[in-house]
Amino acid sequence: MKSSAPKGTQDLLPEVTAAWQQVERQFADLCHLYGYEEIRIPTFEHTEVFQRGVGDTTDIVQKEMYTFEDLAGRSLTLRPEGTAGVVRSFVQNGLASQPFPQRLFYMITAFRYENVQKGRYREFHQLGVEAFGSEGPGIDAELLAMLWHYFGLLGLEKIDLHINNIGCPDCRAVYREALLDYLRPHQAELCEDCRGRLERNPMRVLDCKNEGCQRVTASAPLILDHLDEACQTHFSGLKRSLDALEVPYTIDPRIVRGLDYYTKTVFEFVSENVGTQGTICGGGRYDGLVEALGGPSLPGIGFAMGEERLLMEMEAQGALRKPRPAAQLFIGSMGDAAWQKAQMIAQNLRKAGVAAQYELCGRSLKAQMKYAGKSGARYVMVLGDAELEAGEAQVRSLIDRDREQQTFSIHDTGALEAFFLAQTE
Repeated sequence: MKSSAPKGTQDLLPEVTAAWQQVERQFADLCHLYGYEEIRIPTFEHTEVFQRGVGDTTDIVQKEMYTFEDLAGRSLTLRPEGTAGVVRSFVQNGLASQPFPQRLFYMITAFRYENVQKGRYREFHQLGVEAFGSEGPGIDAELLAMLWHYFGLLGLEKIDLHINNIGCPDCRAVYREALLDYLRPHQAELCEDCRGRLERNPMRVLDCKNEGCQRVTASAPLILDHLDEACQTHFSGLKRSLDALEVPYTIDPRIVRGLDYYTKTVFEFVSENVGTQGTICGGGRYDGLVEALGGPSLPGIGFAMGEERLLMEMEAQGALRKPRPAAQLFIGSMGDAAWQKAQMIAQNLRKAGVAAQYELCGRSLKAQMKYAGKSGARYVMVLGDAELEAGEAQVRSLIDRDREQQTFSIHDTGALEAFFLAQTE
C-alpha cells in the first residue's frame, strides 16, 4: 500500500485552508452582487462533451484528459475544465428558456495529466463563471469589471488585463489562410506538436510556449488586421465600456487562448511575478459552443482561474490574511462538575455565534493551558470548585498578557456572549 498522495495532487491542511475559504467566500459573495448564481456539475462527463466542446486539436483533449471506460463500456472523462460541463448542463436542463442573460458561477476541482510544477497540479481547483444570451460587448466589459473588482477585494496589485478579439468563424477563415501562407515556409522551425496541428488549427501555433515557435510567430500576421466589420464593432464597444468603467487594459494581439471554442473577445489577467508564471485568469466568448453541444444558437462568455495560482499570487504580493483563530475562548476545567459546566458554557457560546472549545482529552490543567496556547485561542477561562461556588470566572487574554482580566457570570452567559461577539465585529 502506498502511503503518499498521487503525483500532482496535494493535501490541503487546516493551516492553509483558511486562505482558500477566504478567496472562495469573497468570490461567491461578489458573484451574487453581479447576478451570478452557483451551479454544481458532475466531476466526470461523457468524453464526447469535451471532444466537441474543448476541441479535439487542443493539448487538453489530445494529451491531458483522464479518460476511462466504465463497467458498461461507456467512455467517461474527469473534467479538465468547467465550461463544457456547464454548457452541457445549461442545454440539458432547459435553462435557455429562462430570461437572459443567464449568469452562473462554479467552484470545482478539475483534472489534467500534465507536467507537475509550481502552481500546476494534475488535480487542481478552479473558480469560474459563464454567462449566456447576451451578444453585445456590454456583458464582456461587466465580466472584466467584476474580475477587476475581485482582485481589488483580495488586495492584489501589479496585475494587468490583456484583451484581444480573435474574430468570428467568417473572418477567422480569411485569417486562417493568411496565417497558413506565413507559417508553411517556416514549418521545419516549428516544434513537433505545432507541425502536427498546423493544417488542422494553425491559430494554436500562436499559443505555443516553445521558444522556437514563438520566434517564428513573432512576425506572423495579426488577427486584428483581419476582423470583419461586426467583430471590429464588438471590440470597439468593449474598449469604450472598459474605459467608462475605469478598468485599465492592454491590447495584446497575441492572445488566442488554448481552447477551440473561443470567438471574438479573449482576455488574460497577467501578473508581474515570474513565480506565478504569468497568467492568473483567462477566458473569453464562445458564441458557438451552446449550439455545438446540442442547444440553440446562443452567445456565451466566461472565465476560469486556478485557485492554486491565485493563492501563489496573493502570497507573492503579501495579500494573504492571517486566519481567524480556531476559537475565541478555551475553557479549562478541574473536576467533573467543572467540566460539565465548561461543556454547557461552550455550547451556549456556539449557539450565539462564538467559537469556543473545552477540554476533551482528560489532561491536567497545565497541559490544558499549553494546548490552549497552541490552538490559537484568544482567551482562556478556568473553572474549578471555587468558580462553581462563586458562580463566576475570570477571562484572560492569551494575545495581550498585560490586558486586565474580566469577570463573568457562569450561570447567565449573556454578558460573556456579548463580550465575544464584540471582539468579532
